Amino acid sequence: MTVGETLAQEHRLLDDLFGRFLASPDRDSAARAIREFDATLRRHTEHEEEHVFPAAPGGKLVAREQETERDRLFRELRVEHVQIREVSGMIVRQLSEAGDSGAVRGLAANLARRWDAHTAREEREAFGFLTG
Repeated sequence: MTVGETLAQEHRLLDDLFGRFLASPDRDSAARAIREFDATLRRHTEHEEEHVFPAAPGGKLVAREQETERDRLFRELRVEHVQIREVSGMIVRQLSEAGDSGAVRGLAANLARRWDAHTAREEREAFGFLTG
């Protein structure tokens, strides 16, 4: 199995975990499901950032002069990781602190859009830069 195929398989696992959160019949099961999604997401994105989409020298998320297309894409994907983890974490906090269910629904819709766009972009654009 190639690196890209392995990562795509992990994306589908995360899709399933997020689907369990969305389909949860009550607040307690939703909280458990989003915690599992969040923990798995953090492991997955940490692995990608350390081993698959390495940071450019200096490790900054700010564009550098003469940035290559590959470096730009990998930097943008790392920025998306930060954003996705933040939204996921906000949902976890809202559910654990008995937050507003309307806010949770809004955050869940935001996360769904970001996650779908991000994984599609990774699989369409970034995986072509990977070997093995």
